[in-house]
Amino acid sequence: TIDDLIVNPTSRAPYLILSIGGVLGMGTHLVSVPFSSIQIVDKQMRLPDATHESMKALPEFRYAPE
Repeated sequence: TIDDLIVNPTSRAPYLILSIGGVLGMGTHLVSVPFSSIQIVDKQMRLPDATHESMKALPEFRYAPE
C-alpha cells in the first residue's frame, strides 16, 4: 500500500513510501522505493521484479524526527 511520496532534497528524486506486511494495518513496516522503479500497467502501479519476500527484506524506512 502506498503510504507517502517524498522527494530526496539532494537529488530531487521521488520515492514512494510503501506499507509492507501485516494484517489490517497491524504488524506493517514502511519501505522506500524509487518512483522510477514503478511501472504503470492498466492504470495500476507495479514493481515488476518485486516479490513478497524481497519487499519484506528491504530495510525499514523511518521518518526523520520533527
